[in-house]
Amino acid sequence: MNTTLPEALALVGAMKGRLEAIPGVEVVLCPPFISLSALAGALKGSPIGLGAQNMYFQEKGAYTGEVSPLMLRGLCQYVILGHSERRHYFGEADELINKKMRAALAWGLKPILCVGERLEEREKGQAEAVVERQLRGALEGAADPDGLVVAYEPVWAIGTGRAATPADAQETMAFLRRILGECCGGSTAQALRLLYGGSVTKDNVAPFLKERDIDGALVGGASLKAEEFLGIVEQASTIR
Repeated sequence: MNTTLPEALALVGAMKGRLEAIPGVEVVLCPPFISLSALAGALKGSPIGLGAQNMYFQEKGAYTGEVSPLMLRGLCQYVILGHSERRHYFGEADELINKKMRAALAWGLKPILCVGERLEEREKGQAEAVVERQLRGALEGAADPDGLVVAYEPVWAIGTGRAATPADAQETMAFLRRILGECCGGSTAQALRLLYGGSVTKDNVAPFLKERDIDGALVGGASLKAEEFLGIVEQASTIR
């Protein structure tokens, strides 16, 4: 919940030209709902993708304040689902996220599915069980997950300045890819992209991107600073 419409346009304007010139990296910007239409226009013809931060699973109806996949289709290509803040602050459970996942795929949107454990769950040795439950729960009954992106965001490393080590992240990513193989088939699991998200900055992202099963980053606060975000993308281009 950051940036007014003018601020969002200014931020994208400060990054657009340089982002388009960076080779070999897919970039997707996910602003608040109020900025989607304006940024869709500003990015028309650009390779930079656009995504929403959330959506409801119903196509339309008496759901005041919600935004449907039908409303998003045509404005953006991606939608973030199951972000840790949606799970924590708004009580979104696996069942609801599964409904959103199925609706997004049915309407041709590419879900960026977030999974991750809290600190107490990690300290109890429950990290793998938690992310497996979240991943299997989101995918249950879903159509072919074409375009699905999975983002691992250890909740204890978000906004705390405390990041997981690259080795920790790789271990979890390899586990997630194995579960994806069981759910979707091995070849599909290898093709799906896995992102790391947890206090990612231009100063710490490189070791994560060098790990075998980490294909990119889900960037939080650093995406609000043009030079910081550009630095992350530039490093991804060099490494990948």
